[in-house]
Amino acid sequence: MKKQFIILFLVAFAIALTSCSGRDMKTLSIDQLRDKIAGGWAGKMIGVAYGAPTEFRAQGETYEKELKWEPAFVTGSLRQDDIYVQLSFMMAMDKYGIDAPAEKFAESFATAGYRLWHANVQARKNFFDGIMPPASGSPEYSLHADDIDFQIEADYIGFMCPGMPQTSNKIADKVGHIMNYGDGVYGGMFVAALYAEAFFETDINKITNRALLSIPAESDYAKCINDVVALHAKYPNDWRTSWKELESKWGDVDICGALEPFNIDAKLNGAYIVMGLLYGGGDFEKTMEVSIRCGQDSDCNPSNAAAVIGVIRGYSGIPDKWKGGIEPIADSLFIFTNYSFNSAVENTLKYVKQLIQQNGGIITEDEVKIKVQEPLAPPLEVSFPNVVPDYKVSVFEDDGWSWKGNWAVLNRKERGIEKVVPYVRYSDEAGAEVNFTFNGTGAVITGDWKKDGGKADVYVDGKLHRTIDTYYWWAGEEKRDAFLWHVLNLASGKHTVRLVVTGKKKVEATGSGIYLKGATVFSTGMKKNEEVKLSFEK
Repeated sequence: MKKQFIILFLVAFAIALTSCSGRDMKTLSIDQLRDKIAGGWAGKMIGVAYGAPTEFRAQGETYEKELKWEPAFVTGSLRQDDIYVQLSFMMAMDKYGIDAPAEKFAESFATAGYRLWHANVQARKNFFDGIMPPASGSPEYSLHADDIDFQIEADYIGFMCPGMPQTSNKIADKVGHIMNYGDGVYGGMFVAALYAEAFFETDINKITNRALLSIPAESDYAKCINDVVALHAKYPNDWRTSWKELESKWGDVDICGALEPFNIDAKLNGAYIVMGLLYGGGDFEKTMEVSIRCGQDSDCNPSNAAAVIGVIRGYSGIPDKWKGGIEPIADSLFIFTNYSFNSAVENTLKYVKQLIQQNGGIITEDEVKIKVQEPLAPPLEVSFPNVVPDYKVSVFEDDGWSWKGNWAVLNRKERGIEKVVPYVRYSDEAGAEVNFTFNGTGAVITGDWKKDGGKADVYVDGKLHRTIDTYYWWAGEEKRDAFLWHVLNLASGKHTVRLVVTGKKKVEATGSGIYLKGATVFSTGMKKNEEVKLSFEK
């Protein structure tokens, strides 16, 4: 009897092990996997092309003009940073392997021939100034840390990690800190997790809630997305009412666009992705429309949202109205990359297979068995704790500025203004200086990065803080209205910034000038999202 019991116990234990193993393994045919990957890439292309004419045309308001679409419009996606940047990261994997170090990913996009903006261009500038990741995306060296950049270029990571959100987070942690930090990185992690979950789930609420488990619950990013989920539950048929409440709480937390209606913060734009997904109800067109009409970065947000639907449905499930323009350009290259739509799909499939095997899955000729992972959030990072924009002042106002040496006033004709107006103060005289005195806990000095930009020493309250280099000339462009220098987290009170032109420059610079436009002053306090209560919270 005892012997029979032992045998029965061993059999039951073996069955239990098999059952447990079966629960954490999910199967897709190779054709299904390829179709879902193609759906993701196609969604990116269609969404960004559809929303492109509306980008930042609605700031702090919804976009209510007519939306137009013809299949040929998708050709514009070949020139969109939402796609070509992340393809540069895939090219780094092609050259250095799937586990390439962060410096190689940074090098690949920093030295590419395309233009960049916001956190990406700051990361490129930092790369050329010798500031490598993860410092390149940190608040110490970038006021764009919470910007949208990584969020719009993390798709390839999610496409490569079906059912594997821990693996996608590992890759995102490395690549995301090239240009972002904190909520800026969590935006990319969240988007990648949406895709990872969408391979095996069709319910948008479940996909969203599962993806939220891949980022810290205490982060502002997670709080913002949770507000969208709660607002959708309260107003399931009225996205505009949800939008108004969300705007009242989260519409004014952007450090990059401080004190302006312009908002490129990852949180708010990520919320618009989820607004589209929840209110779109799985419909490809409606999902994009809601994300577009929410405004702000309204080509990026529908691009992410449409890609999620593309993964859920697969390329075969995208209506012909939307994907009809892809086949004619399927072998055309995205600018400054060696990738087309077709090759992006096939190479993504190649990396998916590698990652599946690395993480305990099984690959056969006809199917893949994926060892699915439970989401796991990284430690909390906060880019700008308690940092609140206070006021702005231009270099043509008397408030706080005092000048020594030769500073010329340069003029330009502003768009939409007939007369020529003062634009910047300029000096290339070694020893010329400006003092800016303010009351607060931090400040940023703005101006231009130029082909003839030089170096300056910046002191805070009499102590050298940093030497800055304002030279920038890449992909045939300079940068206006750049953040030349910043400091945060000072003791509250009166402070003086002293900037001294050194007359020195990089060898490749054509001059040693410093171009100054103004300053933004920060204080420490409660942010708007911490003060406002939404209707379901009252």
